[in-house]
Amino acid sequence: MNNFKKIQHLYFRAGFGLTLLDWQKKKSKSINRCIDDLFKIPNNIQKTPLPKKYYELKKELDKAIDNKDASLKRQIQLDIRGIVPIVGNEWLTTMVTTEYPLLEKMTLFWHDHFACLTRFPHLAAQQLDTLRSNALGDFRALTKAIAKDGAMILYLNNQQNNKEKPNENFARELMELFTIGRGNYTEKDIKEAARAFTGWKVDVLTGDFNFKSNRHDTSVKTFMGEKGNFDGDDIIDIILKNKEVSLLIAKKIYKYFVNPKLNNSHVNEIADVFYNSNYNIEKMMKYIFTSEWFYNDENIGAKIKSPVELQVGLMKHLLIDKMGWKLTLRFQKELGQVLFKPPNVAGWVGDRAWVDSATLLKRLNLPTLLLLKNNFNKSKNGKDKDKEYTFDLSPVYQEMDGKSEQENLDILIDALLLVPISINKKLLTIKQRNLTKEEHLKRSIVKVMTLPEYQVC
Repeated sequence: MNNFKKIQHLYFRAGFGLTLLDWQKKKSKSINRCIDDLFKIPNNIQKTPLPKKYYELKKELDKAIDNKDASLKRQIQLDIRGIVPIVGNEWLTTMVTTEYPLLEKMTLFWHDHFACLTRFPHLAAQQLDTLRSNALGDFRALTKAIAKDGAMILYLNNQQNNKEKPNENFARELMELFTIGRGNYTEKDIKEAARAFTGWKVDVLTGDFNFKSNRHDTSVKTFMGEKGNFDGDDIIDIILKNKEVSLLIAKKIYKYFVNPKLNNSHVNEIADVFYNSNYNIEKMMKYIFTSEWFYNDENIGAKIKSPVELQVGLMKHLLIDKMGWKLTLRFQKELGQVLFKPPNVAGWVGDRAWVDSATLLKRLNLPTLLLLKNNFNKSKNGKDKDKEYTFDLSPVYQEMDGKSEQENLDILIDALLLVPISINKKLLTIKQRNLTKEEHLKRSIVKVMTLPEYQVC
């Protein structure tokens, strides 16, 4: 594989692809330089902002609580819940515009791994900050932080976990899905772990972790062969002594970043690196991206883009920095992946489950709808309404000016696609006459982006 394709493959997997202009700049770099660039992460990661509407509704909620108006309180709480997609849209915008694509891609991975239905915007923002700040750090610290995360505590019922009546939901999913996997623990381990997490609560209004010592079981627990007055952090430490944890994570990482079809030899290599580094996520990911097998032919274009990956890639390639949150939510619902709303605690199935006869057609039509018809910015009577998005492809036009149609098609195919096209390139030529250069190029971009090959990375 030539260096151009290696770089393109790397940025599709470690990020969301490159804009045409960025690709032109990056393709002359060495692959090692590109890997180094991806791992340049800032020490101080900016916190997720909450929309202005949240603070307005929060003031109204405080007044309703002070006035003991239960009916108004319930209505405002519902209105506040409706803001979660706005937080999701802000995150999507960050994925499009970030200088740190690997950080956002890893955050998206952990968002799927620690799948959690998040009902309140401030809890969604807090969980996103937790995932992002630990995304390339220490898996042990990440797991402990998620165990104390407000959205997770509510989602898996640890708010109801008390010494008088332990709730096993979080303890079960912690082992089954988040760390060690089925077959490596017993039902008694679940019960004992649940006792260790008693009293771990959240202040719903602030999202702050709140340990209730009077509801915590302080008696001795027996967990995975060890005895002690364990709390939740102790349980996580004991679980992570087992190498099976590194194997479970390695398998999920491989499917997400390398290939949905596992290569057990490579998975075991990843697991060894992860375990021997004391669960250092950055070292594991660097090992993958610097391994020769990561760039093997069978791994190129082996993944179907998730709806979020597809939307972020489209926005990057069309130079759309931001969309209205209602339009973003519409796309996510239609394509089957709504941020902060996984189908269940196991997360999204992914791979071929992303595509069926209905979603494939919608996927293929998106570039045409966004770039040519632009009908998301029109009201029912055809008049302009508040713009859901804007784009300006003039930098791309300038870059490709003076070249023939075939030369521009070759550039677009190289920049936007990882795998060879399955049709004759001549079928991509534009038949319409009397088009401006810009309109002609715009239609060429759409033709390439509507190919099935654009759906894979």
